[in-house]
Amino acid sequence: MNAPPNHIRILLADDHPVLRQGIQALAADERDMEFVADITLMDLQMPDMNGIDVMITIRNEFPDARFIILTTYAGDVQVSRALKAGARAYLLKSFLRKELLDTIRAVHAGQKRIPSDLATQVADHIADDSLTFREIEVLRLIAAGNANKLIADQLSIAEETVKGHVKNILSKLNANDRTHAVTLGLKRGIIEL
Repeated sequence: MNAPPNHIRILLADDHPVLRQGIQALAADERDMEFVADITLMDLQMPDMNGIDVMITIRNEFPDARFIILTTYAGDVQVSRALKAGARAYLLKSFLRKELLDTIRAVHAGQKRIPSDLATQVADHIADDSLTFREIEVLRLIAAGNANKLIADQLSIAEETVKGHVKNILSKLNANDRTHAVTLGLKRGIIEL
């Protein structure tokens, strides 16, 4: 038996059973939705492979796959990465009950959805200089509590080079000091602990 043309099939990928059950219960009474596969609800942070890598892998084989990111991470860098990887919507888990069903329908209709506060964050930082791969490595090592000398040893670079990277990081993030840079890096989703 064929499903009606506006019928939405959903795949849910999240490592929290309670969240999966809650979302299924939320959509249970929706006649136009069933949990199977037209739209994938994807968590960003999962144990073996993060949601962005999963999206990229799936979209390499199925370029028309539609994804809605469900996450607790509100950083502008995470939002940008998800959108570049092919997400059609980005939704914070704290807003699921209020916005999930409308977001699913919008994505099914070919629209994109990002909450306005997250879109504002992305817009606020769109012109910022991005940290280089090496600067992100240095910021991660700073977040782990390493001094410049130890960072230099771990990356096999000179301590002066590390100091240059730290100076660039502080400038690009408009941070007051190393701790402030780590805080901003975590908040924006540049690094994770």
